[in-house]
Amino acid sequence: MPPVSPKGWLDPRSELARLAENLCEAKSRGNGFRQIAFPLWPGAAKQTETRGKPEEGKPMADRFRITLAQLNPSVGDIEGNAAKAFAAWQSGREAGADLVALPEMFITGYNTQDLVEKPVFHQTAIAAIDALAAQCADGPTLAIGGPWIEGASLYNAYHICRGGRVVSRVLKHDLPNETVFDEVRLYDSGALGGPYAVGNTRIGSPICEDAWHPEVAETLAETGAEFLLVPNGSPYYRGKLETRYNHMVSRVVETGLPLIYLNMVGGQDDQVFDGGSFGLNPGGKLAFHMPVFDEGLAQIDLERGPDGWRIATGDFAPVPDTWEQDYRAMVESLRDYCAKTGFRKVLLGLSGGIDSAIVATIAADALGPQNVRCVMLPSEYTSPESLEDAEALARALGTRLDNVPISKGRDAVTETLAPLFEGHDPDLTEENIQSRLRGLLLMAMSNKFGEMLLTTGNKSEVAVGYATIYGDMAGGYNPIKDLYKTRVFEQCRWRNANHRPWMAGPAGAVIPERIITKPPSAELRPDQKDSDSLPDYPVLDGILDLLVDQDGSIADCVAAGYDHDDAKKIERLIYLSEYKRFQSAPGTRLTKRAFWLDRRYPIANRWRDPG
Repeated sequence: MPPVSPKGWLDPRSELARLAENLCEAKSRGNGFRQIAFPLWPGAAKQTETRGKPEEGKPMADRFRITLAQLNPSVGDIEGNAAKAFAAWQSGREAGADLVALPEMFITGYNTQDLVEKPVFHQTAIAAIDALAAQCADGPTLAIGGPWIEGASLYNAYHICRGGRVVSRVLKHDLPNETVFDEVRLYDSGALGGPYAVGNTRIGSPICEDAWHPEVAETLAETGAEFLLVPNGSPYYRGKLETRYNHMVSRVVETGLPLIYLNMVGGQDDQVFDGGSFGLNPGGKLAFHMPVFDEGLAQIDLERGPDGWRIATGDFAPVPDTWEQDYRAMVESLRDYCAKTGFRKVLLGLSGGIDSAIVATIAADALGPQNVRCVMLPSEYTSPESLEDAEALARALGTRLDNVPISKGRDAVTETLAPLFEGHDPDLTEENIQSRLRGLLLMAMSNKFGEMLLTTGNKSEVAVGYATIYGDMAGGYNPIKDLYKTRVFEQCRWRNANHRPWMAGPAGAVIPERIITKPPSAELRPDQKDSDSLPDYPVLDGILDLLVDQDGSIADCVAAGYDHDDAKKIERLIYLSEYKRFQSAPGTRLTKRAFWLDRRYPIANRWRDPG
């Protein structure tokens, strides 16, 4: 792990220096690096003349300025995204930039999923880029991501605009087809191509996934690229920054070229794009690092010397630790989900337990306490401590707290069903009526007040179905859907000890200590504890990590020291609850195995590990 400062920040320069040193040593030994001379592809000579030839009559420049636009697009808001791009271009023109660069698929927003296949949508996006090129005729070159059509083929492209028109297009070659990405079914793969010219400078732009593999960057280097500019739509997951560093240092070591990595920011459904754009000089030395999660423009200068271009040293934003990055991702995803779907306020059921406490805190930090309604829905099983804890939390956060007892409603439902249930003993059905009644009341308030209902189930509960469908699973978004219960406890402690300028909620220990330390309970029957139905959370989460996050087996669980019967029980619950997850609200993606696009399993499934 990189060095950690007293404030919990990581220094990316130290980590990148270590990676570069290891990779340079490996290259010198010939280990793990492909040294390939690529043949020219059909039409390469013609393409190089139009795309990579320096402009005639231009003197060789010794300085090249790029305005990097680390911005937050909205999927489908083509007009709004174009306006953001134009504003960035204007800033670049005022700063004397030679090139203004925006991220991958910026004009449409990202990830578009199947929307990009709709003809009227991609035609509108392409027309918007043409209009933007005309609007940006007098000033720096504009580079922007968007779709492109050639014949019957749809491409993920990078459009290079100069002099009022699109003068070049880079077509993405390596299409990701894993986790949240389905680009193989959406786009055609572009041919390996050469660099494009801006003035007398030739630039290679591997698009996102193209820079995670060697062939595109090597081809660009061999066909005359002087540095690499990599536009990305790269979403966050825990540890993603280090993964990016590894790949980009590899490209720099292989090609010997400077590399600028440009990423977008902002939430889109379950995904959060975390920015963190950076530059690397030959040898892997970090030249600058933009903040994670924040929108911003950076003026990046390159200087030409005897050994070619080098990125001038710029600012180095600190990189927060994992706890802060996870929490920021949950805040930003909720904030953008509301902004991009039209909600200004949210509500949630506040039980006095830890899950609803952290969700209420995330909501207050995302939208401001004045835009969060907490609702206590007690029954006779609700403990006085839970009522006190819920009130203390709402008071500390500054949110509204409504108290809506459910006993009369539950009695009415029970009476209505009594003739049908006669002769049957009370069981889980009656417990679930309480949860579903709470869901009904919360959804009624959501309809009446126009406030989006948040769900509060953690990843441990979502995994094993320890939640009531059409009850506490009702709602529009779940910020902690990919956060295991054991991490919920630690995340609460982190938030109590830390406050940042991007948090709209108050500073201090807003989550009462008793909420964090008391045994978790759904409080649907007397003296109920979660441990009555499930293994203790450290055991449960350990087994889930193996079975879900690592795609392991029952044998793997046993080898790790877990009880065989516990592992079999958890596996059974995971498969049985698939239908619940299929109908659950979207939520913030924090790992590479989040429930939704990362892990897609059949609902009707009779497979069980024979181990």
